[in-house]
Amino acid sequence: MLYYLAEWLTPSFNILNVLTYHTVRAGASAIFAFLFCLLIGPPVIRYLRARKLGQPIKKEHVAALHEIHKGKSGTPTMGGILILTSILFALLLWGRLDNRLLWMAVMVCLILGAVGFLDDYIKLMRKHNSGLSARAKLTGQLVAGGILGIWLYWSPITASPVNFSARDVLDWQKLVQELHHGNPDQAMARIRGRMGPASLGALNALQQDPALMADPGIRSTLLQGLNTVLSSADLYDPDAWQGIELPSSIESLLSSASGTENLSDRKRINRALIEAVLPGAVAASRAHSHTSIGVPGFKDLFIPLGPLYILFVIFVIISISNAVNLTDGLDGLAAGASTISIITYAGIAYIVSRADWSRYLYLTFVPEASELFVFGGAVLGAGLGFLWYNCYPAQVFMGDTGSLSLGGAIGAMALLTKQELLLPVVAGLFVLETLSVVLQVASFKLTGKRLFRMAPLHHHFEISGWQETQVTTRFLIIALLFSLMSLGALKLR
Repeated sequence: MLYYLAEWLTPSFNILNVLTYHTVRAGASAIFAFLFCLLIGPPVIRYLRARKLGQPIKKEHVAALHEIHKGKSGTPTMGGILILTSILFALLLWGRLDNRLLWMAVMVCLILGAVGFLDDYIKLMRKHNSGLSARAKLTGQLVAGGILGIWLYWSPITASPVNFSARDVLDWQKLVQELHHGNPDQAMARIRGRMGPASLGALNALQQDPALMADPGIRSTLLQGLNTVLSSADLYDPDAWQGIELPSSIESLLSSASGTENLSDRKRINRALIEAVLPGAVAASRAHSHTSIGVPGFKDLFIPLGPLYILFVIFVIISISNAVNLTDGLDGLAAGASTISIITYAGIAYIVSRADWSRYLYLTFVPEASELFVFGGAVLGAGLGFLWYNCYPAQVFMGDTGSLSLGGAIGAMALLTKQELLLPVVAGLFVLETLSVVLQVASFKLTGKRLFRMAPLHHHFEISGWQETQVTTRFLIIALLFSLMSLGALKLR
């Protein structure tokens, strides 16, 4: 709401324009979510205690673990309510409520939060650690992942940066020669006629003295001319581009009477027209399908999934939400690790929302992802606010209400930023915890022996003699290292 208020008042009070900046709103949403969580924390915890909504710790599960955790019996759970309400409060104040990606991320959080709430409630009513059936919980996760997957399949969120940059030039000498006197003559003449005098001067200078191609200023002036052409409303002429093959998507726009009224469409058309007559001089814009998955470490390696992308989205949401749920076993562990993953993806969201940065790092450009930066700020603030009461010794547990919704937030951000395959690195700690459970079960079924004293992995170290605070601190260090590795991997192309 404050975004729209600032936008409305900016003509009268120009200083309020800063409240529309993504960076300012992300920081403000983090602070407001944190403070709101601190404010409502004590009354919510008192209410949960009064209603005796505490976590049962049963001795029959694992005797050794019971001895370590028996003092936690009765600690209020369902604290994920604090996280969700704080996120919603901050986003209502600072979010752009017309952003599609923001709504989808919130939707995933709320659906999984509702599933977790039902699970926690049933556990508390039964006074036992068994809540929703595995099938019922999986159904809720399928709904969240299915809605997101179907929406992503039918609603493209990716775009290709349109403006030319030095990185797009494959051969400067060929670019100059073709622009100066290339074929087809008519098309080149139309391009040159819309470049502007400064760019034409740079073109002539480069033609006369090729040594000037090493001058970044001259090259920048030439590219500015090409980018000026992109906005031209009358670049295309059927006779000038006769016999030149154009992408079918561009031809359909050209055949539409309103095809060039939209500036974005007009730039796409003109970029394709320029690429068509300068194939060896400039690179084709990278317009990868929104249902393809980019492979980290490679510039242009994408795995096209088509309709299978829906199943992939469901798999991601189920996997990461369950992984965070498994990690939620020690005071501050899941909340701390989740905030680290969230702030990592918030930074990635800001990067991929910028055409220049995404182009520089060879990342898929997602124009609307800037609002996920604000969403990440809200989740970060809410997570830190909850951690205030969840750090050792915990005053409240997040329960499945919090762990499933935080897992959903991480998964949604991975999918909506189109950095899906980076998720195992960003959420590396959660992957290790999940693998420990998978390996433990597989080993016991195949050999009758256990690999760990107990799974998930954090309980193994607890039973091995580590103090709870040691396990939490060391695991958070590991989570931070995974986060740094993932950010470093962005540049490895």
